[in-house]
Amino acid sequence: MPQVLIDNREVTIPAGRRLNGIEAARLAGIEIPFYCWHPGLSVVGSCRMCLVEVGTRDPASGKITMQPKLSPACNVLVTDNMVLVTQSEKVARARAMVEEDLLLRHPIDCPICDKAGECLLQDYHFAYGQPERRADIQPFTSRRRDLGDVTLFVDRCVMCSRCIRFAAEISGTHELMVTGRAAHEEIDVMAGYPLNNKLSGNVVDLCPVGALCDKDFLYRQRVWFLRRHAGVCTGCSTGCSIWIEENQERIWRVKPRENPFVNTWWICNEGRYDYPHVHNPRRLRRLTGKPDQLSAARDTDAALAQRHPTAMEIEATGRPVADQALKSPPPSPPRPIEEKSLSQLAGALRGAGRLAAVVSPFLTVEESYLLCKLIRGIDPGALLVLGPVPTAGEDERFAKGFTVRAEKCPNRRGVEAVIAHFVHRVDTFDDLLPRLDRGEVQGVWVSGGYKRDWIDEATARRFERLKLLVVHDLFPSPLSERATYVLPGAAYAERDGSYVNRADRLQSVRRAIRPPVGVWPEGRVYWELLGRKGLYNSDAVLAEVAREISYFSAVVGPVPEVGIDLRANLLARAAERSATV
Repeated sequence: MPQVLIDNREVTIPAGRRLNGIEAARLAGIEIPFYCWHPGLSVVGSCRMCLVEVGTRDPASGKITMQPKLSPACNVLVTDNMVLVTQSEKVARARAMVEEDLLLRHPIDCPICDKAGECLLQDYHFAYGQPERRADIQPFTSRRRDLGDVTLFVDRCVMCSRCIRFAAEISGTHELMVTGRAAHEEIDVMAGYPLNNKLSGNVVDLCPVGALCDKDFLYRQRVWFLRRHAGVCTGCSTGCSIWIEENQERIWRVKPRENPFVNTWWICNEGRYDYPHVHNPRRLRRLTGKPDQLSAARDTDAALAQRHPTAMEIEATGRPVADQALKSPPPSPPRPIEEKSLSQLAGALRGAGRLAAVVSPFLTVEESYLLCKLIRGIDPGALLVLGPVPTAGEDERFAKGFTVRAEKCPNRRGVEAVIAHFVHRVDTFDDLLPRLDRGEVQGVWVSGGYKRDWIDEATARRFERLKLLVVHDLFPSPLSERATYVLPGAAYAERDGSYVNRADRLQSVRRAIRPPVGVWPEGRVYWELLGRKGLYNSDAVLAEVAREISYFSAVVGPVPEVGIDLRANLLARAAERSATV
């Protein structure tokens, strides 16, 4: 394996890897500053911030010969016996000159710039810049230009060309270009061809300074107030790794999280700007039900108490249910119930007769497993069906392979594997409807979590004959209007659990924000209904799933940040089956 000497440290380059000077230095724990380089884009070496001294070492004598001029580390492919010096006085002087040149014309509008607090120009100035400014401080504002999906502050730009290369190499849409020459160069778009593609938000993440700004985030928050949480995008079956950035339990920004096995460095605009539904005022926020059904449920629960211990009693406020009689006014549309308990709901399920559960592809692996276990524990012959799988158009593949999937849910593969474990066959929502019409089912639990309308009036009317209908969803729907019980569901940023994308990669996340008052994540509801002790623990459930279902058996211990590939298990089992034939 190649040996490289970096600042007098011996660095071994892994066999088969092609690394430039910046990447090799990172192996030694040395950070080389840069503006224009990005691992997902072509190398241009234009910013000159990564200049280093380069030389060679004679393997026999050990003599080192250095080149007379500095070279950009991003454009230096390290080879055996190469020598890099990143901390010399010559290098420090070059970096200071680059910083000074960039700041000659840069507007001093940091107090109003969205990038303040995460700006490389700020950070590098204090780390590598001149001790004091030698030019007159003149510009305090920057010209603003609408490029389409993003806003350009023209005078802040350092001409790193990252955005241009992204539009040419990754999105393949080529909207951005450079106008002018020399000191008059500017980023712009062709007249009539604005920056408007499904990946355009990534240019804001790529910009190392505050030149390209997100219209959705502009002037809304200071970045040092934001707290960052690792998450998984639930917008499609790709399951992109993301950062959810929040302040005081409100999401303000979603950014891509690097994962070489899923989304590399990018996310689409659909996933980036889909978070407002989490804070939509239309969301269901209280457990509601029909009062006449609640009375019957309590009577059933009391009759079965000797044989079926009840779960912990709760209500939306978290207080125990008081011991008082419930009035039974005439049947009416669901209205808020001031005092209720999950034990009443459990009693209603036990007294409903033949049960079925619609398991949403928006549930996590752990939640879907607990729901199936709950319904099958009450009725061993219960039907378990996969909820509607939303789709839109066709898969859209971009230049370097990034794909926006037509399947608009995050966990179809995981939910199918869970259902198949319990019933050995995965029926769909459409398979359930004829059985409702024939009266084969008396009680149905429907888990939702859909961000948009997912069921129409005609389909919802087919559930009216049921003795018991439980709807667990994010938003009101024609089905929730007919429900015996309506439970508010948690949004993707409010739950712990795991998702399996279309490539069979499992990723685990923790909640980024708390659900609204009165809302319990689905996993906690199922945990309580099953009578499990303590607080809901998604890790313990996932470990149980891995023991019970062979598809998930690769999950041993904590799940890495990049997830676990479950396909290896599938291939191994297929090889075993073929070997025994």
